[in-house]
Amino acid sequence: MVLSEKESAAIKDLQTQEQSCIDKYQKYSNEAKDPVLVDLFQHLHKDEQKHYNSLGQVLTGSVPKVDCNDCHGKNYNPTATYKPMDNSEDKKSDCYLATDCIGTEKLVSSEYNTDVFVFGDPDVRKLLADIQIEEQNHAEMLYKYKTVNSMS
Repeated sequence: MVLSEKESAAIKDLQTQEQSCIDKYQKYSNEAKDPVLVDLFQHLHKDEQKHYNSLGQVLTGSVPKVDCNDCHGKNYNPTATYKPMDNSEDKKSDCYLATDCIGTEKLVSSEYNTDVFVFGDPDVRKLLADIQIEEQNHAEMLYKYKTVNSMS
């Protein structure tokens, strides 16, 4: 498979978004106070690295196989660390980190939604659609974390 200049540019732009997510989740996993949130950030960091690597494979002419059946968001059930009336600085800080990441996931998901139409190859479109679903699931997982901890 040979990518057009426009397709290559789109993949490189998506890799930039993924690298930003990788860096953010690494940084935030070091800043988060709640071990449950630290674990979530580390999990998401690995997913974003996988996305970056998959996009790199596309740049070299191969498309990884995907199943488009991710249910991490639906199946994620975090345990609560913070109580509803807890107004601690740790809770406020963790709430900020989770909220910021939800915004990032929304942005990245919308990039995939737009860029999927740049590609003629159905396997590349399927890969991008799969990654978009995973980005949406990341936002859902973060939202569930916030909800169980009375942050939303």
